Amino acid sequence: MRPTLVASVALVAGLVMIPAGVAAADQGGKEDSHSDVRTVAVYGDSPYGTTPTDTAQVQATPAFIGSINADPDVSLVLHVGDIHSGKQYCTEAYDRQVFDLWKSFADPLVYTPGDNEWTDCNKKAEGGGLYNAVTGQIDYVLDASNHPVDYASGDPVANLDLVRSIFFAKPGVSLGQQPIRVISQAKAYDRRFPTDAKFVENVMFERDDIVYVTANIPGGSNNDSDVWYAALKETKAQSDERNDRIDATKHWLDTAFRFAQEEHARGVVISAQADMWDPEKGAAHQAGYEPIVSALATDVAAFGRPVLMLNGDSHVYRSDNPLSPTAGCTWELATPCPSDAYIHPGYDVANFHRVVVHGSTTPLEWLKLTVDPEANGTGDNAFGPFSWVRQTQS
Repeated sequence: MRPTLVASVALVAGLVMIPAGVAAADQGGKEDSHSDVRTVAVYGDSPYGTTPTDTAQVQATPAFIGSINADPDVSLVLHVGDIHSGKQYCTEAYDRQVFDLWKSFADPLVYTPGDNEWTDCNKKAEGGGLYNAVTGQIDYVLDASNHPVDYASGDPVANLDLVRSIFFAKPGVSLGQQPIRVISQAKAYDRRFPTDAKFVENVMFERDDIVYVTANIPGGSNNDSDVWYAALKETKAQSDERNDRIDATKHWLDTAFRFAQEEHARGVVISAQADMWDPEKGAAHQAGYEPIVSALATDVAAFGRPVLMLNGDSHVYRSDNPLSPTAGCTWELATPCPSDAYIHPGYDVANFHRVVVHGSTTPLEWLKLTVDPEANGTGDNAFGPFSWVRQTQS
């Protein structure tokens, strides 16, 4: 008998065991009864607003969700993070509003947090504040009642905990009207690394010989290395956050790939927010992700089969392999893809591909990802068992 997902993960990683009721991902969805081909709706950096009071995309979201629900092929939705823009405030009311909107997804929804809903909440533009060199204090953004507009005055750790309490209140269970069971790092962490138990948002599951894994890798502030509130130096809370999260991410990716090897998976899909190779932000930004990139390259190369990474963050659709200096690149802009995206020396991992999903602008857009374990596609819109097309809300 083939071991369950839980048992297999425990075998390859020596993890804390989780309840027997949380086993391999439930196979709910529209196409489960007749085909191993999956269709996944992928989007992120939405809903966005240009100002703290801009609700246009929030108002457009119900129809957008309805268009995904109406597609008979779709059986899974992935959101790659950023549920508001860097110009909007970080409030509990807004987070709950998005959570309530997502209740209308007919299919399972698996979400990984972005930077705007927690890491960047300290920034003045998002309602946090700014260090005052004269007073040595933080000048917080205040509302008409002289209270900080942001939850916990924009403290990133507190806002991540808020996101966890709302969107991950049931560890090991996805969102959506037909939730599936997933394996959460909070329920299945390596005993040697107890701080990994915080990361309830990092999950994995298997469908039709494909392993899906999410990782909390925020974009924006250089992997949370921009000093909070623009103060003179980072606090221990900030450095602890970044170090614990990087370690947890590396451990979780290692576990996912060991599990994929154990199960002889045909491929792996990684969902995260950060564009770790964003050419607009340059070498300093990219260097902040190097520990994760290095671990990822090692895992992907050892796996030896197709790995597709899905991310948002830079907002412009892009299809490339940033772990190869010779791979091609296409994107939605008329100009050629920037060649300076490939700044990580020594990597040449051919079995990796990355897609940046378009985000932030109206009309809203999602990526229709087809996963066929028997396929071996190539080209701008296909890679091994994965192929995709862009879908714009009409």
